[in-house]
Amino acid sequence: MKLHRLRAVACAALVLGLAGAAFDSQAQKADAVRPEVGKPLQEAQSLSRSGRHREALAKINEADGVANKTAAESLLIQRMRGSVASAAGDTDTSLRAFEAALNSGRVSGREQLPMVQAIAVGYYKARDYPKAAQWAQRYFKEGGNDAAMRTMLLQSYYLGNDCTSVNKMLGSAAAEDTNRRASEEELQILANCYLRQKDTGGYVAAIEKLVVHYPKKEYWTDLLARVQKKPGFSDRHALHVYRLRFATGNLTKTEDYMEMAQLALQAGVPFEAKAVLDKGYDVKALGVGKEGERHQRLRDLVTKSLEESQKNRAKDEQEALAAKDGNELVRIGMNYVYEGKADKGLGLIEQGIKKGGLKRPEDAKLLLGEAQIHAGHRAKGAQTLKSVQGSDGTADIARLWVLHSRA
Repeated sequence: MKLHRLRAVACAALVLGLAGAAFDSQAQKADAVRPEVGKPLQEAQSLSRSGRHREALAKINEADGVANKTAAESLLIQRMRGSVASAAGDTDTSLRAFEAALNSGRVSGREQLPMVQAIAVGYYKARDYPKAAQWAQRYFKEGGNDAAMRTMLLQSYYLGNDCTSVNKMLGSAAAEDTNRRASEEELQILANCYLRQKDTGGYVAAIEKLVVHYPKKEYWTDLLARVQKKPGFSDRHALHVYRLRFATGNLTKTEDYMEMAQLALQAGVPFEAKAVLDKGYDVKALGVGKEGERHQRLRDLVTKSLEESQKNRAKDEQEALAAKDGNELVRIGMNYVYEGKADKGLGLIEQGIKKGGLKRPEDAKLLLGEAQIHAGHRAKGAQTLKSVQGSDGTADIARLWVLHSRA
């Protein structure tokens, strides 16, 4: 995770500009800066503008060596030393000078804020993260609103192992009822903080926010791997997991396509098996290499199963409608959905659930929700899936589908 370094440099440059402007302003007042102080400071200003910062610092030190300096002269010296040292990469000298200037009590409110900002950035660059956070907090309390400083404050907490402050800072931004969406980087930091604290629940919650607002393959990979490792997660959900992997771009290996197609075939949904194999062939995961013939054999088997399904469909549908339970109606409905006849398919699944006598009622609701989302009815699908219960992974899979529907 990278800090906006360019913004940090820009901050230092801003303070340098303000210091120069302050010098020009005070130089116009004959009684503000004596010649023995003003002359080396003018030379330092010219040297720094030409990139000769080390020589400029020497001239500032020369001015600082003048005896009996006024408070105005001392303030001007410290401000110029801070800005020139920052430009020279001498963070320690820059921080001491700026803090001395602020502690003098003579810096106006308008000029104070960018100086506070520069100190915060300086401590961050020096990897003194607690001090960086302290000065960044002061920056915001005094009215600062630079978004890059918010990122720096968050990173200072994180890099300083202050995860409590990270959680507090991001609590409202990561919540569902806020108008401000946390950035991807902020949610990554939040997730990593929970990981450091070994807070699995908090970590998963942060990753769930990421898959909703910034859906990427790697976040889904993490969630899907974790859900399958939960105690009591049933192996019968393998096809459901594959469906999620397929929908989120996490089906990449040849064996993934082969196994998912076989599981769909075993579940009596050959149209889904066909869709999976077609995709595998499209992306060159199937039909190539030494195993190409094996892939083709499975494709032939799926084609044969499809032909038989279509040949017997009318008879199977009549028998399902006449059956005492709705199990076959759900299966036939799924085939219609994957065939592209969503309205008919969804209707049959709903009839099957309503008829009852199901082997696993919660599984049937999960199938309905998946089918609704596949058919493009995301809101309806999410509503169905939110009602799914179970401690064997059924509810967990349903929750992941709800997250996917919101992405």
